[in-house]
Amino acid sequence: MRTARGGPGRLPSPGAPAPLDDGLRIVEGDFLSTDSIPVGSVDLVVTSPPYNVDVRYGGYHDDLPYEEYLRFSGAWLAKALALARPKGRLCLNVPLDKNKGGQQAVAADLTTIAKNAGWRYQSTIIWNEQNISRRTAWGSWMSASAPFVIAPVEVVLVLCKDGWARREPGRLSDITREEFLAWTNAVWTFGGERATRIGHPAPYPVELPRRLLKLFSYVGDTVLDPFLGSGTTLVACRETGRRGIGVEIDPAYCELAARRVREAPAPTPPGAGAGAPRPGRARPTSDGLTGRPPGRSP
Repeated sequence: MRTARGGPGRLPSPGAPAPLDDGLRIVEGDFLSTDSIPVGSVDLVVTSPPYNVDVRYGGYHDDLPYEEYLRFSGAWLAKALALARPKGRLCLNVPLDKNKGGQQAVAADLTTIAKNAGWRYQSTIIWNEQNISRRTAWGSWMSASAPFVIAPVEVVLVLCKDGWARREPGRLSDITREEFLAWTNAVWTFGGERATRIGHPAPYPVELPRRLLKLFSYVGDTVLDPFLGSGTTLVACRETGRRGIGVEIDPAYCELAARRVREAPAPTPPGAGAGAPRPGRARPTSDGLTGRPPGRSP
């Protein structure tokens, strides 16, 4: 749950969508109970739900018993599936595993739950966040007795509804050749975000949703984040020209998210000021696929 208090004036009453610029909305309320998002309307879900590691959010403590946490995960994953359009996609950022409160294979468990909810598994991206310096638990120090092995990574589970291929002639992909070649290698290495800079206990960097949006959606697609938090997914939507809906239960985080989205730079339209697409920008093709295969000259 990537969700600090402060920000501009109050949003509309709980559950009402708060319109922002460029087709972006914030819904204040519980994702499981909101009915403000039409069924079958979402092209891509990008989110980082609560990790259940006892992070102290403003109005939510993620310290559920693990089995209850898995039931909660199954409920929201099923609702997200219903809101997704046919061939809709899900990018789910979660820890690989956790040891707080007992060793748990979080990513493996959530993959199974998502599949049971009806999502189809596609792939896994390893996000090398490079945070090994935060480590404080070693188990048995320099002994084979009970050492702890810690992976300083998170993952993005990539799943789809009904099928993977979205061949939509005329739709624009804005990923460059260089980005495509780099990001289809499923190990991404870049740092995380500082909680003190954003004003939220567990933010993720805008680079993560920016990559996911450009790799897995078309310009103008509708993106949903059921756990909006500090608004990073909608910031990436604004910067890349996607429509976006974010749901957040905490009013203060809704205000923070709205402020961050309004301050984010708008995308530069393809060809603006030049009469042609910017260098490296992909063009739509007759079958809706874009980009050039490796080895071809630009």
